[in-house]
Amino acid sequence: MSWIAIAGVTIVMAISALLQGAVGFGLGLIAIPFLIHLDLRFVPGPLLVAALMLHMLVLQRDRTGVDKSGLTMLLSGRVLGTIPAAVLLAYLPLDSMKILLAAVVLAGAVMGFLHSGGHPTPRILFGAGAASGFMATTAGLGGPPVALIYQRVEGLRLRGTLAAYFIVGTVLSLTALVWAGRFGAEELRLSVFLIPGTVLGYFMSRPAAAYLDSGRTRVAVLTVSALAAVSVILTVLL
Repeated sequence: MSWIAIAGVTIVMAISALLQGAVGFGLGLIAIPFLIHLDLRFVPGPLLVAALMLHMLVLQRDRTGVDKSGLTMLLSGRVLGTIPAAVLLAYLPLDSMKILLAAVVLAGAVMGFLHSGGHPTPRILFGAGAASGFMATTAGLGGPPVALIYQRVEGLRLRGTLAAYFIVGTVLSLTALVWAGRFGAEELRLSVFLIPGTVLGYFMSRPAAAYLDSGRTRVAVLTVSALAAVSVILTVLL
């Protein structure tokens, strides 16, 4: 990969990590359209590796906000959603990934406009976890289903809970990808190109997170969900 491509990857990952570090999700919304046009192998495996590092950094920062009671239901649903996604990836032709990515991101955008938030019940938490597991494993985009049910809570709780959930879920998704034959030495090598920008974006997200914590969390969640629709258009047209 050329130095120009490496610089582009670093910039895109920094912006994406800044978004997720501040809002709690959204790493894939900006990164996916760019990465799949640069090299389709970046998604989902290498992107999940970069995401795992970001989740760990955010959890260390916002660990006091974790919603422990809801985490169990989210993770239970995540397991259910990951299994069919792994089976699908084992048989889906690589050329079909762009169509799948567009469908997955569009689903996340629609959920953003239809779900009004409020107190999440165990059933809603389980369903959100299942949807997130499927979306994350197939496209590295597991944030919207979970973030939307927490859209009315304070930013610290949203980010802390999402980070804890994503760490476990990302490990499950990567395991499923290995089982499906979609993650190996080559994908691990590609992951290295995504790490510098991810770490840079995390440090840039600290002041942005503090800004959103002053009553702007829900607006940010809905805005990022709307960006998913833009990402679909870019994915299909470019």
